[in-house]
Amino acid sequence: MASMQSKLVLVLLCYVFLLSFASSSDISEISLPSSSPKVSVGLYYESLCPYCSSFIVNHLAKLFEDDLISIVDLHLSPWGNTKLRPDNVTAVCQHGAFECLLDTVEACAIDAWPKLSDHFPFIFCVESLVTEHKYEKWETCYEKLNLNSKPVADCLSSELGNKLELHYAAETKALEPPHKYVPWVVVDGQPLYEDYENYISYICKAYKGVNKMLDVLERIKNFDITGLL
Repeated sequence: MASMQSKLVLVLLCYVFLLSFASSSDISEISLPSSSPKVSVGLYYESLCPYCSSFIVNHLAKLFEDDLISIVDLHLSPWGNTKLRPDNVTAVCQHGAFECLLDTVEACAIDAWPKLSDHFPFIFCVESLVTEHKYEKWETCYEKLNLNSKPVADCLSSELGNKLELHYAAETKALEPPHKYVPWVVVDGQPLYEDYENYISYICKAYKGVNKMLDVLERIKNFDITGLL
């Protein structure tokens, strides 16, 4: 029941925003471009940050409900507040050495499986274990998702893992304005600061297309809200 209610809330957020365009007019008469660029969403995070893992598991995963991911270009950057030693190579992670390992694991997963539909389930699995304080069992995610561990293992045992993390370090450092904490969520180039859990409302506001919104409206036009209460 709670899951259905959360889905309805997400749908209604976009519904209300579309109505701001429609006003009192017939929605079928709205004339907007038939296609539109996806809304960029960036998450800058650390693997063992409790707020980050909670956001990924309890909030970011909602993008994949009701096909909202189809209007979003989601980018994950596992570095966060990690610092580099003076040698500009060695990382010092906020939550210790195991966080450095998991940050690199997730960076390697993104590289090994570039499609979001491939690497996000793995990262979600790892971060779910973080929320349960079982992150030492992160390798069980391979079996749970029927994934071949070799690409990530090869990445970890080579220089590639470190190079990927240095890439995310540079990417995070280049943020403008600079990030202040994690999770740091950016929608359409704008940081959300402490309002990051409401990121979906910002996506709806930033999206310039109409087809997906009309699809949503069609699904809920005759929807009986009392069935979820």
